[in-house]
Amino acid sequence: MFENIRLAFRGIWSHKMRSFLTMLGIIIGIAAIIAIVSTIEGTSEQIKKDLIGSGSNTVNIALYSGDSPYDAEYGQGTPPVLTEDQKQKVRNLSTVVNATFFYSRTYTSSVYYRNNSFSGGKIYGVDGNYLDTCGYMIQSGRGFVQNDYDHFSKVALVDSNAAENLFQGDDPLGKTIEIGKEPFIVVGIIHQNDDYLPKVDTIAEFEEFYQSIMGMVLIPDKCWPICFKFDESMNAIIKADSTDTMSTAGKNAADILNENIQTINGNPNFTYKADDVMERVRSLQKLSESTNQQLIMIACISLLVGGIGVMNIMLVSVTERTSEIGLKKAVGARKSTILWQFLTEASVLTSIGGLIGVGSGIGLSKILSRVAGTPSAVNVPWIIISVVFSTLIGVLFGLLPSIKAANLNPIDALRSE
Repeated sequence: MFENIRLAFRGIWSHKMRSFLTMLGIIIGIAAIIAIVSTIEGTSEQIKKDLIGSGSNTVNIALYSGDSPYDAEYGQGTPPVLTEDQKQKVRNLSTVVNATFFYSRTYTSSVYYRNNSFSGGKIYGVDGNYLDTCGYMIQSGRGFVQNDYDHFSKVALVDSNAAENLFQGDDPLGKTIEIGKEPFIVVGIIHQNDDYLPKVDTIAEFEEFYQSIMGMVLIPDKCWPICFKFDESMNAIIKADSTDTMSTAGKNAADILNENIQTINGNPNFTYKADDVMERVRSLQKLSESTNQQLIMIACISLLVGGIGVMNIMLVSVTERTSEIGLKKAVGARKSTILWQFLTEASVLTSIGGLIGVGSGIGLSKILSRVAGTPSAVNVPWIIISVVFSTLIGVLFGLLPSIKAANLNPIDALRSE
């Protein structure tokens, strides 16, 4: 085998220009496939980042009344109460890294600082896991501590957007705000890690994330009944262990939260639903991939042409080396020896073309990424597949010339000189 490889390299090197031109079809085909696949991977990852946020892996689970999100302010009935057992079951799911349960309102005219009303944003009553699950960090001041929950402390956190809109330049720390006519002291300012922020490019996306852009005020969930006197539902956000498990984790968590709804309330219209962002991601990815798959098919035609070129040059090589084949057979070389020699040469030729094609494809994808502004990501499995496939092309299209060489009559081969 090693002797055949050595002879193959010697043959390729002795006809450098001819060998390069033969490999050109393979190089172009592999380079095109690698560039297209890298663009597909890059676009898919960009879609995930735009819709999900880079590495956040969080799934929103909200209570619905019929087909609409539940809203206690519009009198849609008594919401279900989540038990500590249900919450713990959600946190114990194998695909869930963290989970938080919270109250929320978008109607925020009940929040005041002096004469300034906080409108357009959201107010949350959160547990101790909220900041970590949703990727919030303390910008200044402090976060909630266990003592705040144990003693129903009237303290609040604001994000940087809410601080700007509500306090209009004043330092929020230590200031007293009014929430539902109850005084709360601002103890900290928070901001969300950029990795958790979805990309907002369109009007529709702006409307979807409008409240988070306007800002938010957080209070301990234990204090929620102090400000808002009637029952409200708790929603949840879970953090999955990976982007790929988001849909499964969200569905399993929603199933747990739905366990006792009908029994407790006797109202089958209430149900918890997970926001399956990955479904939207997959839909957009399919639109992108359907076009790119056609481009891959076109690139495969180039590989077919390259394979025919390999077959052609190997047939020429067999003709040129007829006397050499005859001499080897005359001194006892078997058919299998001749067959493997030429198959190895064809495989080495296309493998080199495949490796050059991979390098060219990666370079081409980087150039396209810079020129067109499209993201790209190198896909290692496709690199391995491309090299293996190029080797198989050498075996497939080198088979006919190799069989022809192996079947030459040694007397006729020697006479051809």
